Amino acid sequence: MERALIVCDNEKGTAFYKSFLKENGIVDYVVVDNGPSAKRSLMEYDYDLCIINGPLGGSLGEELAIDIAEKNVCQVILFVKAEYMDEVTEQVEDYGVITVSKPINKQLFWQALKLARVAQRRINMAQKESKKLEKKLKDMKIISRAKLLLIINKGLTEEEAHKFIEKKAMDDRLPKVQVALGIIKEYEGD
Repeated sequence: MERALIVCDNEKGTAFYKSFLKENGIVDYVVVDNGPSAKRSLMEYDYDLCIINGPLGGSLGEELAIDIAEKNVCQVILFVKAEYMDEVTEQVEDYGVITVSKPINKQLFWQALKLARVAQRRINMAQKESKKLEKKLKDMKIISRAKLLLIINKGLTEEEAHKFIEKKAMDDRLPKVQVALGIIKEYEGD
């Protein structure tokens, strides 16, 4: 975890969160004191973690936590008073928000931070895999388009078009998608 957003409207709490994050290796953080500022900051930067110290601006912080969790890939830890813990947890858990009761137990906070780190790593791995699959799908579409152009313009079957692209890629030592782009350019003038 590299970058954190702290949403806290009191100095004592802010000092505690900053200190705790530093102790746990997170030195890149931004502090804001209200929901609108948090939302603006999230539009400007990508964060791995968002810590919300409730109550905040007349609410327990659950609406802000849900909004952030729905619209961003960062992990959200929401601190709420013990008396509201069950109610708030029930509202936010389906959005992946981690709730921790106040007064803050450092051991519990550490466990929540570890859980958030693990979840963030899983999300990052899933995003990388998703990008690889998107690229593969895009390449397959380009190759299919090139095959179709070969079928239409050269009278080849789909299998012959496929072999044509594979052979040209091997002969020219190029990726199939690059050969396909050349075929598309040749027949469509793109």
